[in-house]
Amino acid sequence: MSSSPLASVLFVCVHNAGRSQMAAGFLTHLAGDRIEVRSAGSIPGDQVNPSAVEAMQEIGVDISAAQPKILTTEAVQASDYVITMGCGDACPIFPGKKYLDWALEDPAGKGVEAVRPIRDEIKTRIEALIAEIDAKQEA
Repeated sequence: MSSSPLASVLFVCVHNAGRSQMAAGFLTHLAGDRIEVRSAGSIPGDQVNPSAVEAMQEIGVDISAAQPKILTTEAVQASDYVITMGCGDACPIFPGKKYLDWALEDPAGKGVEAVRPIRDEIKTRIEALIAEIDAKQEA
């Protein structure tokens, strides 16, 4: 097997502080270096949502060192999959990319109890995404 990643995935939400950070954390945790992972926001926040960090730590995924980043055209161009989570029309569209829009509740301002179901939904979607990427490689 080659050492280059099977695919590159960019997760985008408005503040890059909750949903996209949890998704990036899960994909990195579950796929390792098999899949290149990026996340960004159209209007990045100052820090990752502390409730998202806590909810992820509960299941052994540490995103405490993550920092919100601004969405760039280059990040989109460098990605095979662009997964948006409520960033509206701020995401640039390029041909040849696979775009998915995951309708997920925004965890901003919510406590860890309210973030857990969002976290669990993201994990389910990440597992399906990994299966899809793996299936494409085997085809």
